[in-house]
Amino acid sequence: MCAKKRQSQSTPIQAKRTLVSNTKELLRSLLQHKQSFIEATEAGHDAKELQSLITSTITTKLSAKKYESDRDTVIHILSELAQREYNELKPSTVAFLGPIYSYSHLATSQYFGANITLLPVTTIANVFDDVIRENADFGIVPIENSTDGRIVDTLNVLSRSPVSICGEINLPIHHTLLSRESMQAITEVYSKPQAISQCREWLAKHLPDAQLIDTPSTTVAAEIASQSDGGAAIASQLAGAHYGLNAIAEKIEDRQGNITRFAILGNEFPKPTGNDKTTLIVELAHAPGSLADAMTSFKKHRLNLTWIESFPKPNHPSEYLFFIELEGHRSDPPVEAALQALRRKTQRVSILGSFPKHG
Repeated sequence: MCAKKRQSQSTPIQAKRTLVSNTKELLRSLLQHKQSFIEATEAGHDAKELQSLITSTITTKLSAKKYESDRDTVIHILSELAQREYNELKPSTVAFLGPIYSYSHLATSQYFGANITLLPVTTIANVFDDVIRENADFGIVPIENSTDGRIVDTLNVLSRSPVSICGEINLPIHHTLLSRESMQAITEVYSKPQAISQCREWLAKHLPDAQLIDTPSTTVAAEIASQSDGGAAIASQLAGAHYGLNAIAEKIEDRQGNITRFAILGNEFPKPTGNDKTTLIVELAHAPGSLADAMTSFKKHRLNLTWIESFPKPNHPSEYLFFIELEGHRSDPPVEAALQALRRKTQRVSILGSFPKHG
């Protein structure tokens, strides 16, 4: 005889009350977690050590197969909580491509939280320089965009810089047309070249006669638009609010799901979390089949590649460096074995960093 289907023991109202009660309990636990973090640092423990301890504890507690579907999400949420607790106790100076209200500024705020010292600089190379010279504890630079692809300035400096990548953040990019004018009165549109490129189809359809003018940043574009008749800017809504501009049209990017990935630069070496990436620079012999031979190192050890980008080798026409990103930490045995095999097949392998995956 078949067993009867188990009936729900809760009415809809009771289920709702239980959810609210559990949510309140979760909030209490999160606040207690923050307080215990503070107390541990006041007792003499290093804040960064405690952050690593939290991450490793999460990974261990969620190692069972039944947590497999939720593991990455929970690790991300609690690791970010630990990062914010650490930042609140030890404010860091972070260099980024400014000025404020740029997308790099938004990525910085989302990754590090509010309790940091902001160091806006004028070029991506300056971000690297400030980290190398220890003017900043960390730097944040765009590394690739889902619409435009690689960020050449970043890869150029990465190829010759000693700075490591110690984290990443994926920032959804939504462009807004900002102005003091109505749509019909706009004659000029200001923004940085990448933003204009990402909105070119929308601009051709809605403002076909407007002059498109490049600026160093989206924030500068908003500032210029706030001072000009007939001017508009493509920038974030925060930049528009700061300069007193109205949002004429929102989400004008040609491709929805436009995301820029930012690399966190620093001299830290994150420990394995079980959900990591490793980024490499690989230099190959200029010979037929050299790239295919190198890729077998990853296939043999069943490592998934998440990014591969060719980049011209300085002063060597038709020769390339390769930026390669793979799932796993440099200390994971399969990654170690693959790197050993890779070194035998290449002229140079540089590990730019291993770090937790974002999102």
